[in-house]
Amino acid sequence: MIEKRQFYIDGQWVDPVAPRDHAVINPATEEPCAVISLGDQADTDAAVAAAKAALPGWMATPVAERIGYVEKLLEVYKARAEEMAQAMTLEMGAPISLSRSDQVGAGTFHLTNFIRAAREFPFEHSLREDKPQHRIIHEAVGVAALITPWNWPMNQVTLKVGAAAVAGCTMVLKPSEESPLDAILFAEMMHEAGFPKGVFNLVNGDGAGVGTQLSSHSDVDMVSFTGSTRAGRAISKAAADTLKRVHLELGGKGANLVFADADAEAVKRGVLHMMENSGQSCNAPSRMMVEAPFYDTAVEQAAAAAEAVQVADPRQEGGHIGPVVNETQWSKIQDLIQTGIDEGARLVAGGLGRPEGLNKGFYVRPTVFADVTPEMTIAREEIFGPVLSVMKFETEDEAVRVANDTPYGLTNYVQSTDAARVNRLTRLLRSGMVQNNGTGRAAGAPFGGMKQSGNGREGGSFGILDFLEVKSVSGWAAE
Repeated sequence: MIEKRQFYIDGQWVDPVAPRDHAVINPATEEPCAVISLGDQADTDAAVAAAKAALPGWMATPVAERIGYVEKLLEVYKARAEEMAQAMTLEMGAPISLSRSDQVGAGTFHLTNFIRAAREFPFEHSLREDKPQHRIIHEAVGVAALITPWNWPMNQVTLKVGAAAVAGCTMVLKPSEESPLDAILFAEMMHEAGFPKGVFNLVNGDGAGVGTQLSSHSDVDMVSFTGSTRAGRAISKAAADTLKRVHLELGGKGANLVFADADAEAVKRGVLHMMENSGQSCNAPSRMMVEAPFYDTAVEQAAAAAEAVQVADPRQEGGHIGPVVNETQWSKIQDLIQTGIDEGARLVAGGLGRPEGLNKGFYVRPTVFADVTPEMTIAREEIFGPVLSVMKFETEDEAVRVANDTPYGLTNYVQSTDAARVNRLTRLLRSGMVQNNGTGRAAGAPFGGMKQSGNGREGGSFGILDFLEVKSVSGWAAE
């Protein structure tokens, strides 16, 4: 049993003021694999106080030096990548091959991009060439509370920590209590990289406890949260009294518009994207909307692609998917699959229960429903599991209307070889991101949504900007 009860506060590992043990469950075995302590108000206060004390010095540190610390962090992160991969596989069930390539790889990707973006970012500049006495200064928001989820742990930790660090913010990280081991390891890396004490602090806890304490804390200037829309509402309410900045990256119900002229791999690509990470991605293309002439063929292709997805122990090498994170999530997915059946959707792959041969662990069968209609529950709720809904549309107008008829607005997708159509629909879809014909987002591209998928953007210069205030200066003196 791994025991990690301490918190990282003011540059050292400290015991909780009032220990409260919390078991971390291995989703592949349903057994405890580690124990942490959940923080209390006194722990939160100590971490925030450390961050507040460190803020003036860190803000005054030249940008080049702040970038240097992140460069050192990247070196340490790469050197300890295997430890990080093993931690995420153990605590949240990502298959080890995926942990190494995508889960750990996301952290390397984002830290590298922040270093590049920070070198180019105009932290100070004239308002205009003809107004040299009028200056714009971008300076740190202040103390930032960073609240991260369990599904892509290092993706979200590095998106927040990397941006906050180069912007000059000090921070308190509260990772998900479902997957805290990777964040504890990351705190060790921050220490090894030599960040000044108080710049980075970590307190474990749950949303109702440490999450609320950080969100409502009078000395926290900003909350950056990734997680469910429900939790995002609670954080916004908790933060309202202190009028702090709130950045939210929340849920999604992405529509994948597949036209009859789509390329031959479009359907399979959409299914595999949906099933990646056991369907536990906010930007998953969970609604495959297919043009009528191609619909029957697409349903057959989707069913075949899902049936070919292997489900296995996450410790095994290979391209299979693993379990979902916990029993609560497993039960929710099972209930939604049953709801899909009850509401008349046609089950063409997968279904209820665990995959054959897996009698223990929170494994879900890769599932595809056809003949899904817009009012069905599975077409509207974020399932957060390997469950795809296939829907039919007749016209572009209908496709756009149904795609946009959701409270979410994170990512949508278009599959068509008609360039004019792709560009036309890109402008009509109401989401923070649109990905066309399997093209991934470029390095430094902003990640984030609109509507109830949140606000703000993460990644590259856009992510740095979210941790900065804009100061307008008149009468800047020439030196």
